[in-house]
Amino acid sequence: MPIQKIGLLLYPGCMPAGLFAFADLLVAANRRVGQTRFQLCWVGLDSQPVDCAQGMRLQPQSNLAEAACSAVLIPGLWADSQARIVRTLEANSGLIRALAQLPRTTQLWSYCTGVCLLAQSGRLNGEPATATWWLAPSLQQQFPKVAWQFERSQVVNRLSITASGVSGYLPIARALIEQQMGEAIYRDIARLMVLPRPEPATSVLRSVDLMENADPLLRRLHLLVERLPAQQLSVQRLADELTVSARTLARKVQTLTGNAVSDQVRLIKLNQAGERLIVTSESISRISDELGYSDESSFRRTFKQVTGMTPAAYRQQFKH
Repeated sequence: MPIQKIGLLLYPGCMPAGLFAFADLLVAANRRVGQTRFQLCWVGLDSQPVDCAQGMRLQPQSNLAEAACSAVLIPGLWADSQARIVRTLEANSGLIRALAQLPRTTQLWSYCTGVCLLAQSGRLNGEPATATWWLAPSLQQQFPKVAWQFERSQVVNRLSITASGVSGYLPIARALIEQQMGEAIYRDIARLMVLPRPEPATSVLRSVDLMENADPLLRRLHLLVERLPAQQLSVQRLADELTVSARTLARKVQTLTGNAVSDQVRLIKLNQAGERLIVTSESISRISDELGYSDESSFRRTFKQVTGMTPAAYRQQFKH
């Protein structure tokens, strides 16, 4: 099998931590099979040192145009507003042109806010893609030719992979290793490096990940729902606890998530149940009781209705 040369792209303000972690995973994969399947090359727009996030200055080994990589990984940047994204795109116009001019056979992978650079290059036009969820409104408006699927944490196409979140490099590395070496090899690496468990196949529970939730009210709602028993989760009770009107809560949740309050609350509670199914050995009956469901049968029925899986099947698939 030919060696795959992968470029780790550096640009001003990028967060290189994900690139280092990605590189570690592929080096571990090479060592696991006893041969070099992946060759890594740090690339930049030119050969000059790059000032990255957190005061780090890194030296590319080659410029992007001459590296002749079969794939390039584009990391995210530290951004807390759309204005920061716009400034970064303007400041990196030369790099974006270079990405657009790469051979059409070059695979382009990106995650988190880095997907913005890839979208700006035009290389995602006509393709499904995802990115960090809070960018959804602006990206849909700015790049209407991209088939955005923000409900998914990763989208794999023939020549592109996009992933959401600052740790989006992990599912990209996983997909690559499993494709080239098989699932057993990745499981060995995951155990050795104590990597996070694979995410649930259903995107419906991933959509309520607290760590990706930047809105203060939604974070408070999430934590409140986890604290209260399922039977006490009325919209009015939640609004009273959050010191907002039920109408304001409903409008805010609908705007930010696209869900009614009751639907969002149900997802949060079932996500809490799903985590217990994976990380504990408690019986399904005990989990249902501790989370405040009226009875085990209604919990099982609701869980399957939302996730498409019974609690037992969910536990079997994702518990390692």
